[in-house]
Amino acid sequence: MPTAIKIWEVTANGSLSAIPNTRINLEEQLETWLEQDISIISSDYMVIGRQVSTDFGGVIDLLCLDSSGDIVVVELKRGKTPREVTAQALDYASWVTDLSHQRITEIANDYLRERKPLETAFQVTFGDELPETLNEGHSILIVAESMDSSTERIVKYLSAQGIRINVLTVQHYSGEDGKELVAQTFMIEPSEATEKVRTGSKRRQSLTREQIRVICDGKGMAELYDDLVDRLDSVFPSKATTASSLAFRGKIGNGGARVILSLLPFDSDANHGLKFQVYTKRLAEYIGISTERVESLLPASHETWTYWAAVNDPDIDLWIGFQGFFKTGEEVAKFADGISG
Repeated sequence: MPTAIKIWEVTANGSLSAIPNTRINLEEQLETWLEQDISIISSDYMVIGRQVSTDFGGVIDLLCLDSSGDIVVVELKRGKTPREVTAQALDYASWVTDLSHQRITEIANDYLRERKPLETAFQVTFGDELPETLNEGHSILIVAESMDSSTERIVKYLSAQGIRINVLTVQHYSGEDGKELVAQTFMIEPSEATEKVRTGSKRRQSLTREQIRVICDGKGMAELYDDLVDRLDSVFPSKATTASSLAFRGKIGNGGARVILSLLPFDSDANHGLKFQVYTKRLAEYIGISTERVESLLPASHETWTYWAAVNDPDIDLWIGFQGFFKTGEEVAKFADGISG
């Protein structure tokens, strides 16, 4: 049956008060909200196109890339019937499946325009280089304010047949104090919906959090890694993995989430410590401290570092930082406590 989202507010006297769901033609606003902050869906996505025309006469609401370089088709239900919304999403997916690296880059660069070329924007978002192979797979996400049982049945059937399709329900709430809230829930657990096997893949796959932990354990860094990640959890709600790192991300200014700090398990060992890379100005702006203060919080073992692909970027100061190693729990505590305020 369709998922119902309910929210309660804890009042001053400790009791619970249900916050009513309000219908405001949310789907008319969702596309803009998602374009502005796609992390509403997933911090593993970046938008590379809006209202993208297909070769079959259709128009995709939002076209995204995930951190593995796979395409994500985001389609808003907008009052369509179950047959219409699923058929349209599948039609768009049939076009996406043949998109080449060059065509994807053209679509993305046309959308991103003067902001950043795709290669740079991908690194900014995910903290990793753009994969040489894009679009080895793709997924479909239908977004709606409510979902009927017929659409749910069709989507679950398609998912069971191996098609990466899911539904995100987003609902609007208004509290007594006038505060507006938006809540979301997936019909299918995202990890279940996107799970797949890639035999003979040409691309390095993103590590899972569990795999990074295992690598650190094998390097004798598990205790230090656990301590640092636990301390930084509240500072950086947005985290993502790459093929070689765990990236901590945060919003700076009016832009989306950007990589600020990365931990690199493969370059870590018991002799040197837990390898890190940090963008100094990004962290300073995110936390609200000076760049000098950022450096003073770093472990003794650190050196200047610049992301190599951005040496000609006009915003080069956002690509400069430090890299080094956390060797002791005291260094971890000093850094984490310093940026936690």
